[in-house]
Amino acid sequence: MATQDTTPNTATPKKIGNKNEKIGQVVSAKMHKTIVVEVTRRVSHPVYKRTITKRSKFYAHDEERTAQIGDVVRIIECRPLSKLKRWRLGEVIRKAVQVAVAPEAVDMDTTQPTSGSKSLSSKSLRRKSS
Repeated sequence: MATQDTTPNTATPKKIGNKNEKIGQVVSAKMHKTIVVEVTRRVSHPVYKRTITKRSKFYAHDEERTAQIGDVVRIIECRPLSKLKRWRLGEVIRKAVQVAVAPEAVDMDTTQPTSGSKSLSSKSLRRKSS
């Protein structure tokens, strides 16, 4: 007598092994298909028992170049891809706010001069003319 498998065949992918995952912030995306992710963790100091922040940087492979600076991403451990890359981009959890201003939208007459810069005021113009 043959028994039939009554479990439904779902489309969820099977997880093969346990890969290490980390969540961090992208600090550099200037390289081709590579991002640098900074992972911060808070630990207790072994002697002074004060909570300190430790940071580690990981090089991760970003095939589609989807991550930008400031994004919060999940990276997954993988085989060595280069001398430094041992991680790949899993997903972008939160996109960073990209603030862009069109050059024509900036009015140079209303901008404040920076400290130490010399501005042409009417007083200095009168001195130069005399």
